[in-house]
Amino acid sequence: MQAGLSWETVLRKRDAFRHAFAGFDPVKVSAFNSKDVARLIKDESIIRNRAKIEAAIGNANALLALRKEFGSFDSYVWAFTDKDLLSKDLKSRGFRFVGPTIVESFMQAVGIRNDHERGCYRRAELIRARATSPAR
Repeated sequence: MQAGLSWETVLRKRDAFRHAFAGFDPVKVSAFNSKDVARLIKDESIIRNRAKIEAAIGNANALLALRKEFGSFDSYVWAFTDKDLLSKDLKSRGFRFVGPTIVESFMQAVGIRNDHERGCYRRAELIRARATSPAR
């Protein structure tokens, strides 16, 4: 939903999105149909962009297929360090709204990419957290 919008705009609507998209449960969202799309487009508490709503539903389906292949999204995504490669691979798997800029923001947010300057206290924290994480 963030594509073309500020993070602040999206984050202010986070609770409404959580409610509208079944707690972000990909199994439930993947089952949404045209009636759900129509309902969401009328929901003034969220961003009512048809392409983004349909992409969220399609991405839930793509996520379920990816989980089936790799066991988890975590196992899949941590194999990447290059945003362009991850973006291209996600697109090849049917994900939408996963261009390089959005993927880079995601990679930074979850700690795959640590773009903090060498002197920044968060850089060292993220390096330690990644090194001690059992999933890596």
